[in-house]
Amino acid sequence: MRIVLTDPIIDRFRDVLTRGGSDGHDWEFLVGRPDEEVISRLGDAEVLVASRVSAEMAGAAPALRLVHVTGAGVDRVALDALAPAVHVCNTFHHGRSIAEYVVMAAIMLFRRVPRADRSLRAGRWESVALDPAVPLGGTLAGRTVGLVGMGEIGGAVARAASALGMRVRAVRRDPGAPVPPGVVVDRVDGQDRLPDLLASSDLVVLTVPLSAETRGLVGAAELAAMRPDAVLVNVSRGPIIDEDALYEALAERRIGGAALDVWWGHPKDGLGARGYSRPFDALDNVVMTPHHSGHTLETFAGRARDIAANIGRLSSGHPLENVVRAGVRP
Repeated sequence: MRIVLTDPIIDRFRDVLTRGGSDGHDWEFLVGRPDEEVISRLGDAEVLVASRVSAEMAGAAPALRLVHVTGAGVDRVALDALAPAVHVCNTFHHGRSIAEYVVMAAIMLFRRVPRADRSLRAGRWESVALDPAVPLGGTLAGRTVGLVGMGEIGGAVARAASALGMRVRAVRRDPGAPVPPGVVVDRVDGQDRLPDLLASSDLVVLTVPLSAETRGLVGAAELAAMRPDAVLVNVSRGPIIDEDALYEALAERRIGGAALDVWWGHPKDGLGARGYSRPFDALDNVVMTPHHSGHTLETFAGRARDIAANIGRLSSGHPLENVVRAGVRP
């Protein structure tokens, strides 16, 4: 089969993908190439391995049998533009990495590490031993984490939080669905109970995918429902939160802090090195990272193995795994 790959991270695992060059397929690696060049090379491609597929790419690939997304989200894939026969699969392995990030960021915020780091770099030694006005930080044990979403990421966060002595509650689209294996949760409600979850949680973690239903899910009213010392962590997608409302809540100290790993734009969108328009970087109650909470060796090595295995299944006629959309032959 002819396979085109455009994803720059999975490109690092060529040996895994091609089984050391012995898989017998014709791979073309087009990382960093302009869309026009990619489109010109898709005419006889049977598999496209990518994180983004435009409608133009879909229309230029009449022989396509499989689009294998290199992560979990398919919001950057023009599904409606793909021919009905094209399978779409995704891959995961990021739950543990993101859960560790959530714990790390939450501890940093509850212990006020961003402020302490910034002050010390500026030559100021701010310590409770020297200044009674400096507030004491807190531990995670005994606090409540509220999860918005309970998929792979939410389940991994719940397991990590429970291990640290936190209470866990969640809202999800289908509250009656089984909880992930090994998860101990106090209660699971539908998304209509989001205001109650926000009001009762010390740590709120957003893990839902971006959709028409979740875009703008957390706005001014939802932020106002949070506790004044609560911490918000977003590891889903930026547009799930209203940017202006979040900035105002943080700047005015109406919530305790936020860890933002996802943003409202991307450098490729013309925002330079920023994915935001408000000055979050001027705040000392924010942990900022460039969408890398899941970017570990373990995450992407596992994803490369999944992709290689699914390509093998397609070649041999066996059922695919992690199917987001099953192709239908006319």
